[in-house]
Amino acid sequence: MAFVAFVVLGGVLVLRWPRLAWVHVPAAAWGAFIALGGWICPLTPLENRLRVLAGDTPYTTGFLEHYLLPILYPVAMTRNLQIATGLFVVALNGLVYWRVLRDRASRWHTVGRRNAHGR
Repeated sequence: MAFVAFVVLGGVLVLRWPRLAWVHVPAAAWGAFIALGGWICPLTPLENRLRVLAGDTPYTTGFLEHYLLPILYPVAMTRNLQIATGLFVVALNGLVYWRVLRDRASRWHTVGRRNAHGR
């Protein structure tokens, strides 16, 4: 759950700690590729294997369908919903990173002008 939350909302943390982008960008890309490609995260089979070893029953859906959709949506995950989820992750993080880059460019521009004028 923490990884999913980090994928979706981690860009907001980058506004505070810009170096976190080095961890968040790959995580967000991974989450988007999984959702947009319709693939199952490799952690899901690992979790199911550990469930079997613990004597529990594995689930047959993906992580999001098993844990989040029953909370967020009363129906099963459709392909369109999966695509929408991936696009939401890309759009949200795209906006956050656009702001981070815009703010950084603005600071560089300001520092460059100060240095050019000898201040």
